[in-house]
Amino acid sequence: MKKRILSLFLAFALAFSFTACDKNNNNNETKQETENKTDENCKSLETENTVYPLNIKDMLGNEISFSQKPEKIVVLNPDSAEIVNELKGAKDIVAIGQYVDYPEEILEKPKLQTGDELNAEEIIKLNPDVIFVSDMAQTAEQFKTIKDAGISVVTFNAKDLNGVYEEIDLIGKILDKNKEAKDLIGSMKYVFDEIAKDKEANKGKSIYFEVSPLEYGLWSAGKGTFMQEAADMLGLKNIFDDVEGWKEISEEEVIKRNPDYIMTITMYSGSGDKPEEEIMKRTGWEEISAVKNKKILNLQNNELSRPSPRLKEGFKLLSDFVK
Repeated sequence: MKKRILSLFLAFALAFSFTACDKNNNNNETKQETENKTDENCKSLETENTVYPLNIKDMLGNEISFSQKPEKIVVLNPDSAEIVNELKGAKDIVAIGQYVDYPEEILEKPKLQTGDELNAEEIIKLNPDVIFVSDMAQTAEQFKTIKDAGISVVTFNAKDLNGVYEEIDLIGKILDKNKEAKDLIGSMKYVFDEIAKDKEANKGKSIYFEVSPLEYGLWSAGKGTFMQEAADMLGLKNIFDDVEGWKEISEEEVIKRNPDYIMTITMYSGSGDKPEEEIMKRTGWEEISAVKNKKILNLQNNELSRPSPRLKEGFKLLSDFVK
């Protein structure tokens, strides 16, 4: 049960590596190369109309061609669903993945199984022009039948803000929504620039990000995650900035590192203690500064764990909390 829950969490949070590139080259691409790649993609947004036929590479380096603008879209991953909606392309979505849970206006679309239960024949019957998917829940073998049917498959794996910008850029180009994509990226960067202005005020303060509760084994976020980027932007020290990605940690480590703030993404079941209350009641945690001062924030709607435009909301909520 624990393994299943953690697997589902990791599939949603999407914080498992650090660059948006071919899987075979993930370990070789530097941060600067990633930023340069994103800058080059964003420059393409200066052209407001996509010219078809369009040849692109997705975030795994797969080459894909579009003879014309896609008119029927299947979106299996939650982040791309949010982006397509933000780019005003939701009317062209013919089906969504089972874990797509936002925004509300697209949740009435037919839902498809993903992961091990992916049904290729069901997707082929919908006759979509393109499928957007994450690299986490499916394998290349599962999509071979779909590709053989002439359906384009575009894979995304954004791990940081630059990756999110790249995903927005790619979707904008594919759907001929370049201006909308450029505006969306601009609005995100504006919010982040405003948040960063308070960086000095938080100097010397620390934060602990809890991504899995004590009940299932504590996990926290380190380098290469959106949460680390949020901490850096706000001038906060992530108490687990010495780990890569997401890692299981111990109560003793949290107590020893004594964070000034705690942020949890645990969902409230609707009964019993709320996540913040459960943390407050943990034995041995009473001397942690964040617990003593009741500085615990719960963001349970993927605002700070999903590579979508709502990251600006999550960063802003965290910024307001630590002021």
